[in-house]
Amino acid sequence: MTDRARSATRSGGDPRQAETHCPYCALQCGMVLRETGDRVEVLPRQFPTNRGGLCQKGWTAAELLDHRDRLTTPLVRDPATGELRPATWAAALDRIAAGIRAVQAGHGRDAVAVFGGGGLTNEKAYALGKFARVALRTRHIDYNGRWCMSSAAAAGIRAFGVDRGLPFPLADLGRAETLLLVGANPAETMPPLMRHLADQRDRGGRLIVVDPRVTATARQADLHLQPLPGTDLAVANALLHIALTEGLIDKDYVAARTTGFDEVRRTVAGYWPAEVERLSGVPVADLEATARALGTAGSAIILTARGAEQHAKGVDTVSAFVNLALALGLPGRPGSGYGCLTGQGNGQGGREHGQKADQLPGYRKIDDPAAREHVAGVWGVDPEDLPGPGVPAYQLLDSLGTPGGPRAMLVFGSNPVVSAPRAARIESRLRGLDLLVVADFLLSETAALADVVLPVAQWAEEDGTMTNLEGRVLRRRALREPPPGVRSDLAVLAELADRLDAPASFPTDPAEVFTELRRASAGGVADYAGVSWERIEADEGVFWPCPDPAGPDTPRLFADSFATPDGRARFQPVTHRPAAEPVCADYPLHFTTGRVLAQYQSGTQTRRVAALRRAAPGGFVELHPDLADRLGVTEGDEVRVASRRGELRAPARLTPTIRPDTVFAPFHWGGAARANSVTNDATDPVSGMPEFKICAVRVEKA
Repeated sequence: MTDRARSATRSGGDPRQAETHCPYCALQCGMVLRETGDRVEVLPRQFPTNRGGLCQKGWTAAELLDHRDRLTTPLVRDPATGELRPATWAAALDRIAAGIRAVQAGHGRDAVAVFGGGGLTNEKAYALGKFARVALRTRHIDYNGRWCMSSAAAAGIRAFGVDRGLPFPLADLGRAETLLLVGANPAETMPPLMRHLADQRDRGGRLIVVDPRVTATARQADLHLQPLPGTDLAVANALLHIALTEGLIDKDYVAARTTGFDEVRRTVAGYWPAEVERLSGVPVADLEATARALGTAGSAIILTARGAEQHAKGVDTVSAFVNLALALGLPGRPGSGYGCLTGQGNGQGGREHGQKADQLPGYRKIDDPAAREHVAGVWGVDPEDLPGPGVPAYQLLDSLGTPGGPRAMLVFGSNPVVSAPRAARIESRLRGLDLLVVADFLLSETAALADVVLPVAQWAEEDGTMTNLEGRVLRRRALREPPPGVRSDLAVLAELADRLDAPASFPTDPAEVFTELRRASAGGVADYAGVSWERIEADEGVFWPCPDPAGPDTPRLFADSFATPDGRARFQPVTHRPAAEPVCADYPLHFTTGRVLAQYQSGTQTRRVAALRRAAPGGFVELHPDLADRLGVTEGDEVRVASRRGELRAPARLTPTIRPDTVFAPFHWGGAARANSVTNDATDPVSGMPEFKICAVRVEKA
């Protein structure tokens, strides 16, 4: 009996059901799927992350399984009419293989690129990276997770020697006397997490939120700091300045467990609270109250998310908050530390096993000779045949079709036409390719541009593993087989690898792929060698690193040492710098983006769910009433938001909860309301993260 069949009958007979996890965010809430007749329902499941809770997206996730828009046959663009037409699998795969061969014959192996997604299972992410490097032998692979956690990942690596979103279990949030959330709005982005914040409140804990908007999370805070977008780094340095001035530093911890503090001390000496108030708009009294709440607490946690990270200085901004956490002696202590709230469902595992441009499985660096030799040995190829590092996601997309850039691209689990910054330019780049292939289960805006669209399985139709925001490896279990005509991503990669005469095997059984992944990751930073599907099921997930099948996993990192050569964490001196694009007379307002409760990412899935569409039917532009009055705009008026790169049009939503100098739009919609038509494509020099969270715009009544 297959694992899928076992999953479907685990409760015995009808109805069939499977214990699995939500297909959306990195909280990866536990749920039960039950199929009775032609109906699939979502039931609550007690799991440590969500404890039986789900958000509206999770409760309605099964509605997509039999949606009328579901793709169930390959589509190939007719060169005569330019329209996508149904085709057989053989014809579609032959078209792709022939196109790849032609492009690489004329322009070299790097003329074909691969773009992945943070929602792919570990097995699919691993296979995709292997396919790019072995079957295509291209250096050009990256994924949309570059726009999610890359800045926090880079900051974590240079401070701690390792990147794991939360280096402690999620339950620690409820134990913190003080919790500082920076650029995070979990009340809308991952609502079940708020149960842990309720635990913290019930224990008398203090919640402080840093956000330019009065979000649903900020309204629950004991203290809300509302800085100008792009000034979080200055705020962090001011908090450390105050902690130093008031003697709140854990000197013993700094001396015993860190290095580089003296230079950071000198750097933050210039961040006088009054000066940072002028720069950021955060009152001195609030800065002082925050520093004291963190510095005097018996336990404290600092968490960052996209609001702090999606900037051209995102790595340095995260480093400033890591510096604060280290100076207060937080990392490695129960109920204390620094962490990042990962966004996408497998944003953590998706980057650990080969989708990132510079990484091999196990979080190994692709330019490390020992790493290349180890992984090549698992794959059965010569290390010399593996390509070198590629370029980050935006740089890759912006190079498509340009001289020396890729002329073909395969996209799995991503919709960059909506999600990429400066999206109109990226859409144009994709349109100009010799070959665009998209594997998806719905016709996204990106798939609509493709030469070939491949219908692939959904989350309830596939087995595999995901790694959540805690670094907990989880089991995704299939409820049923995909509909006729639909194949798994693993099967697609295997068929293409065979047509391209790849020198390695590409298994289609996810259990077999995971076994290979374990071998490839062994000895790496993200070591999964001791993780098995059986162990995951027995233990409610397994925290990496876990090198030994008979040994312990690692729910809490840094208890004794950090993953650096000398075991010490490294302070990083960082200084505030302005946004890449300052406001001016022509573009006098700050523009920022984010999410809303009822939608997710580019909206390809959630915009098709009736209940979610009713809750959030379309895009909008959030304006302060004072700004609206100056512009002659009233509630519901269509407004035009223009930057140097493009414009969006959407109804105005007036609220006093946003700064008068800032406008906000959610990024879940394409078309005229596409927020990323406006956003800046300036990127962080270390992480490659685009500056989604701030650019200069003008607003007018449309």
